[in-house]
Amino acid sequence: MSVDQHLEVSDLAMRFGGVAALAGVSFAVRAGGVTSLIGPNGAGKTTAFNIITGFQAPSAGRVAYAGRAITGWRPCRIAALGLVRTFQKTSVFPALSVLENVLTGLHLRGAVGIGAALLRRRRVAEEERRLRSKALGVLEFVGLAGRRDDVASDLSYGEQRLVELAIGLAARPRLLLLDEPASGMTPAEKAATAALVRRICDSDVTVLLVEHDMRLVMGISDRVLVLNHGRLIADGTPGEVQRDPEVIRAYLGATHAAA
Repeated sequence: MSVDQHLEVSDLAMRFGGVAALAGVSFAVRAGGVTSLIGPNGAGKTTAFNIITGFQAPSAGRVAYAGRAITGWRPCRIAALGLVRTFQKTSVFPALSVLENVLTGLHLRGAVGIGAALLRRRRVAEEERRLRSKALGVLEFVGLAGRRDDVASDLSYGEQRLVELAIGLAARPRLLLLDEPASGMTPAEKAATAALVRRICDSDVTVLLVEHDMRLVMGISDRVLVLNHGRLIADGTPGEVQRDPEVIRAYLGATHAAA
């Protein structure tokens, strides 16, 4: 894998019984910008995310990240490398405060282990203050600093999605995989999320995005990959993908292409 590529997927296949969720999918995500992975329901997008991040093992194929083969690694080990994901359904800790939720992401990179917690309390206290300061910085970045002490379950659905994104950012990703981050949001929330994704990229984090809202995808993506029936059918800029006849037939529709 060349030095300008964060992620390389080679001949990835996944079968569930007699159904091929992925059939020989290959692509690379280079450092920088937003790459979106789109396609109809059942095209294999979330399956690809699950395999890349270690939540499923592929039937065949290889995943490499930053020059290292990571196929079959555990999710926590992959996340520790800087490859972090969010999920299609909100996965915050509802009984914890917003700040406590973000601290769970920061503890992935914390420097103090259990032994230190028992033997070196002063160091632990210093570490907790450092992590709290970083968590507050992340909440400021996503626009939720004012809700830091609120219980996560009291937030709106859109705000909970932002908390989940903040948890991902707290883990200091190099490559952030976002699985439908704007799902269930109002138009205003979607616009704010799109702007936030671009700001994340401006902070030197590469984004791989799965999203059904085509206006959002085409507005923020530098590159678009299109899956259909488990196969990659297009790879190009938003404009190139919108004009691709096979993509139009499979997913976007002629009216969108003409817009």
